[in-house]
Amino acid sequence: MRRFLLIFCCIPMFSGAADWSTPSEESNYRTTPNYEETMAYIRRIAEAAPDRVKLEAFGSSGHGRTLWTVIVGRDGVFTPQAARNANRAIVLIQNGIHAGEIDGKDASLALLRDIVITKTHAALLDRAVILIVPVYNVDGHERISRHNRINQNGPEEMGWRTTAVNLNLNRDYIKADCPETRAFLKLWKRWLPDFFFDNHVTDGADYQYDITYGVDHGPDVYPDLARWLEASVFPYVEQSVGKTGHMIGPFVNFVDEHDPTKGLTIGQSPPRFSTGFTILQNRPGMLVEMHMLKDYKTRVTGNYELLRATLEVINRDAETLLRINRAADAATEKDGRTGGTIALNVDPTGETKPFLFDGIGFEISESDISGGKRIEYTGEPLTQTIPMQSKLKITRSVKMPAAYIIPVEWTQLIDVIEAHGLIVQRTKEAFTTEVELYSCFLPEWNPKPFEGRHTASFDGTPMGDAGFTIPAVRKEACFLETHNITYAAGSVIVPMTQRAAKVAVHFLEPQGPDSAVAWGFVDSIFEQKEYGENYVLEKLARKMLQSDPNLKREFERRLAADPDFAASRSARLNFFFNRSPYRDHRIGLYPVGRLKHIPK
Repeated sequence: MRRFLLIFCCIPMFSGAADWSTPSEESNYRTTPNYEETMAYIRRIAEAAPDRVKLEAFGSSGHGRTLWTVIVGRDGVFTPQAARNANRAIVLIQNGIHAGEIDGKDASLALLRDIVITKTHAALLDRAVILIVPVYNVDGHERISRHNRINQNGPEEMGWRTTAVNLNLNRDYIKADCPETRAFLKLWKRWLPDFFFDNHVTDGADYQYDITYGVDHGPDVYPDLARWLEASVFPYVEQSVGKTGHMIGPFVNFVDEHDPTKGLTIGQSPPRFSTGFTILQNRPGMLVEMHMLKDYKTRVTGNYELLRATLEVINRDAETLLRINRAADAATEKDGRTGGTIALNVDPTGETKPFLFDGIGFEISESDISGGKRIEYTGEPLTQTIPMQSKLKITRSVKMPAAYIIPVEWTQLIDVIEAHGLIVQRTKEAFTTEVELYSCFLPEWNPKPFEGRHTASFDGTPMGDAGFTIPAVRKEACFLETHNITYAAGSVIVPMTQRAAKVAVHFLEPQGPDSAVAWGFVDSIFEQKEYGENYVLEKLARKMLQSDPNLKREFERRLAADPDFAASRSARLNFFFNRSPYRDHRIGLYPVGRLKHIPK
């Protein structure tokens, strides 16, 4: 990591083109344009440069607003196939997923102008086709207020974090509940980008960096891709951006938010997040986090320079990036043929290294308001060496089956798989096959909704939003058994010999951090629907105790060891019911099967 002083340049990013100032530049970065004004500026550019800019709708928001992507290319390369035929890297820049964090939109408008109008950065199209989503969460973007983000220093008014139904799109990439997500998944499948930007603004600590960023490159990332990021992307971007006067650093997440001296954590995003989703797609995804307390001009121009520098690397290394992405896809398909292992959870090893952190001075005290620790930043630069977690390890993985099979009646699961554009086969008639099924113990559900769902966990830690440290399913609460099952016509087989197979693995394996079980898609399998009357169970229990001495000893041990059990009449009677032939053998039986062979 190189360190640079923050110097604000007064030299404009373009020359002789004042009439092409972006709306935020015209206001001297006091404001950001609404969606209509944003698209009007983009259409003006498209009309002036029709050989390089094309607009394309890719869906609609909950309120029915059109979602637009701006295709920027040269030589008439405006389609995915044309880009591949020309051997150009496809880059997707996504802005405004959290619509109050809108720096990336205004940076993208300026960069678009400088690529196709002033042409100061026309070379960024030499080996790349650039897709810009000006605003992803358009309904949130139009919920405008000066009070939307208490943490953020400008613009004067901004949009809202979530969609019209109060869902966070950056928690929806796997479960795909939102119409915006469904539209994005179609856009992704159609273009299959080679590199992805997700532009944000921080919520968190104070420090000197105006730009922080990260690209996941841990042990679940294709090794050649991880090496390219570490050896080629990070050094060039940090040096190039630093030369512009902006201060760039790694994504900052403290071990203890009230004591920066305890150091920085690292982690790998689960696939509910954009950059976790791109891991499953074998593509690099850059999380951009501009620092909320820096003024809007600093943030927008910093975001611009980060996009510019990274696009320069992509153009320089286009051949390498395309080769690596193709190889990563081929490796996933090979794993699907040979039963390779896919990581579900990745966590820090605990190892650290010294890191020279450009922070801000702080004081810690006891708060008479909150009753807990209070951190106050002094505003004075403070550079100090602190520990940074340095290594990640895979803590849960699973061997891929030949295919998954989803019974026809589980339409919600099928709907999500198809929304992701995965290749599937529908059975034409009923058939019986040997299949592996998981039996799962009763999970615990979060009593509060999280992203519109009451999420489930097997470890007693309900899923929730705790920064980027996501509690994962830790215990082996599900175990595989072999069954002969008859599947009705219309059931869906999901082969693993496809490039996006890891998406299916993460959604369909019950102990994945963003699985169908975790998100509550199959809650009904844990519900007991048949019961015995107490007087009937009393008779049954006595008969079972008389005929089975081992059961009698087990019952007595449970009474002695578990006071809650001993005090509950229903639990004591259910102890016998659930060990009798009358129990429901399907409770906890996860309906998605793992096939060793795909039926012909």
